Amino acid sequence: MRCALVRTRRTNSEPPAALIAVVAAQSARSVAPALHRLCERMIARFGAAVAGVIFYGSCLRSGEPRAGVVDLYVVVDRYAAVYDSALLCWLNTLLPPNVFYHESADADGATLRAKCAVLSLQDLELGTAQWFHSYLWGRFAQPVRLVYVRDELTRGRIERALARAVVTLLERTLPCLPERFNSAECWQRALALSYAAELRPESPQRAADLVYHDLSDYRRRIAATVAGLPGMAAVNEGDWYINRMSSGQGYFSSNWSWSVRRGQGRILTVLRLMKSAFTFENGVDYIAWKLERHTGVALELTDYQRRYPLLFGWRVLWRLLRQGSLR
Repeated sequence: MRCALVRTRRTNSEPPAALIAVVAAQSARSVAPALHRLCERMIARFGAAVAGVIFYGSCLRSGEPRAGVVDLYVVVDRYAAVYDSALLCWLNTLLPPNVFYHESADADGATLRAKCAVLSLQDLELGTAQWFHSYLWGRFAQPVRLVYVRDELTRGRIERALARAVVTLLERTLPCLPERFNSAECWQRALALSYAAELRPESPQRAADLVYHDLSDYRRRIAATVAGLPGMAAVNEGDWYINRMSSGQGYFSSNWSWSVRRGQGRILTVLRLMKSAFTFENGVDYIAWKLERHTGVALELTDYQRRYPLLFGWRVLWRLLRQGSLR
């Protein structure tokens, strides 16, 4: 399946230094103490091969890690170093990341729920710069927190990968933008394209909500990126930019690429859901809860669907697709 995540660039160019500095400052912001305790448990679970832990998603934006499921990316040196199971290692290599569900008690007894995605540092670097699909560069172009990092060399590599994600997403969004746009318009379009490239239970308003929640951060990111993007230029009128690409230049090829990503993303999403049957304990119930939380559609699962999701889960998936709950 790695052939489906084909590379689109031969080089791994350095992102603008100003952007790396912005990403580093935003990623270093403090988080709730509960996140550090979760990181300690992830390190205890996956061992010395853990290079860093990235916090992202809805709990980051809400500031309430107990209110939902915390989204963590556990960045590791090598997959073989964190698994006893050859199957898990193979699955992580074939279609990264592997995702695990973790529950633990906080210091005051409250339950912390976390979804932990295991990704190698090499795949993080390749996925934010060279993968065709937006799965990684669409996520990590958004503000995140680097909760744990093993050493300063690793910190630099992760921060550069996060900055590359910004460049990659904006590069591939630029042909789809008008001749003149501001930060909010650019990022809404970028995140809408990225979200549409996956089978996600999100409303069309989701991209706008994400951008306006952290608009000042997004403004700093695009302002620090513009010098590294030949296709755009800043206007001396505040938060406005000019699309230097001639009318229609790259528009059709870019739209074709995003159409391919949408088709590819649906296949990859289904395969990742199938893979979760091997990595999640009670994973079917977690997926049902997640879908109900996002769509309002309550799923009543049979014992057979819980025990054999790969055989009996297709009917549920088809119903959600037919109802438009998944887009």
